[in-house]
Formats: sequence, C-alpha cells, structure tokens
Amino acid sequence: MAEFSNQLLTQKQVAQWIGMSEAWLEQCRFRKRGLPWVKVGRSCRYRKSDVEKWIEANVVATGI
Repeated sequence: MAEFSNQLLTQKQVAQWIGMSEAWLEQCRFRKRGLPWVKVGRSCRYRKSDVEKWIEANVVATGI
C-alpha cells in the first residue's frame, strides 16, 4: 500500500478525517501552522502520509 501513502487529499477530505472545519485548515495555512500542504495549481492538497504523521505527532500521552 506504499503507493497510497502519498495520495493527495482535498481540504474537505482532511477536515472530515481529523474532525475539524475547513475554515480551521484555511486559518492554519494562512498562519503557516498545522498540517503541511501542497499547492497544485490554484488548489491546496494534503499528502495522506503528512496527515498521518501530524496526527501521531499530536498525540498527548496520559500516563496510562
């Protein structure tokens, strides 16, 4: 499945996946924070592998 790790996702797909709004993603891009993104023409896309890494990097350990 390595060929799907660099699959490009739309803003809407990522927003649904991570449970945040599209506006939140837009603000993150504007502020140059949050998820890495790829500019494709006039569109913005997110690599699936980058989203997965971002999720893992934001896990908060609870000491369990």
